[in-house]
Amino acid sequence: MEFTIREAERKDMPAVLELIKELAAYENALDQVEIDVAHLEKEGFDEKNFKCFVADVNGKIEGLALVYFRFSTWKGRTVHLEDLIVREKMRGTGLGGALYQRVVQYGHDNDVKRVEWVVSEGNKNAIEFYENTGADIKKNWYTVHMDETGIQKNIKK
Repeated sequence: MEFTIREAERKDMPAVLELIKELAAYENALDQVEIDVAHLEKEGFDEKNFKCFVADVNGKIEGLALVYFRFSTWKGRTVHLEDLIVREKMRGTGLGGALYQRVVQYGHDNDVKRVEWVVSEGNKNAIEFYENTGADIKKNWYTVHMDETGIQKNIKK
């Protein structure tokens, strides 16, 4: 199978949203997806808040990796991999590994000291893959989220 890993274009955002929704459905969280194509276009291309790489297989987007820069007080600028998604039917074809390598290359090209992401403790295949590439899984750190309800609760004090 031949494929290309390339930077996403504005015209790819409907397929990107479709992949995001596919992941959310897999996680039983489809009702939590609030963004739409216009939001992706604005944030990714007008505001340049993220970069997206896509796996293009014969003109069809079959995977994506969405990244953005963060700042670490210890390391300086870092790249955060928000999501790496490959359509279920395309898993095991090398698309995920190629997207992952493109993200690592992007970090290197941008002279960052760290590429970081979150992986579910139940995703044993991904954890094994990441460890085999030299990634360090931080088992003593917790991911913390505050949703809109929590934000509102805190600003009313």
